[in-house]
Amino acid sequence: MNREMPYNPLAKHNLGKSVADALLARQKATLGEIEAFSGAGIYAIYYSGEFKPYAVISSRSDAPPREIPIYVGKAVPPGARKGNFGLDADPGQALFGRLKEHAESISFSHNLETRDFHCRYLVVDDIWIPLGEALLIAKFSPIWNKIIDGFGNHDPGSGRYNQLRSRWDTLHPGRAWAFMCRERPETQAQIIEELRAYLLTAPTATIS
Repeated sequence: MNREMPYNPLAKHNLGKSVADALLARQKATLGEIEAFSGAGIYAIYYSGEFKPYAVISSRSDAPPREIPIYVGKAVPPGARKGNFGLDADPGQALFGRLKEHAESISFSHNLETRDFHCRYLVVDDIWIPLGEALLIAKFSPIWNKIIDGFGNHDPGSGRYNQLRSRWDTLHPGRAWAFMCRERPETQAQIIEELRAYLLTAPTATIS
């Protein structure tokens, strides 16, 4: 006899799903046109441009548009970034600031346009931010999280430029500080080929 498992609304998966669902219910906004607001939380960025390696996830290629983010991230209160939990800390404009940083990174790129990026964002109570982000990444396997790393990187600062340039900065050159990092062994063509192989097997949107 099959046994039905009781639904537990307080299970971590269900709590995280409620946060993720709340984000996905939000209207999309143009990434570079968001007005300042207060709070920390989570976000998903979507691409609708014509960069050919991203055709599979670009909303331009489907009718109706697909809802597969290219990147998922979080912005936590300042205390959390310093090794504390950041619980009940004043978040300031953490989420807005992070989205603004991302828009600037894209604007520096030589082969991307800020107008082709939209996002959903949600101000979230601090304790649920990491859980919501983790579930969204598991759900969609965004390519800038999983295979083309480095989009969310900051300038490492003087004395740290001996580290490798990220895959994102190799594929989308333009950020001045990234040029000072050591060149990667992979070429753009090799990164694109690995991306194509990944997209053939990536488990996008598999969590219900």
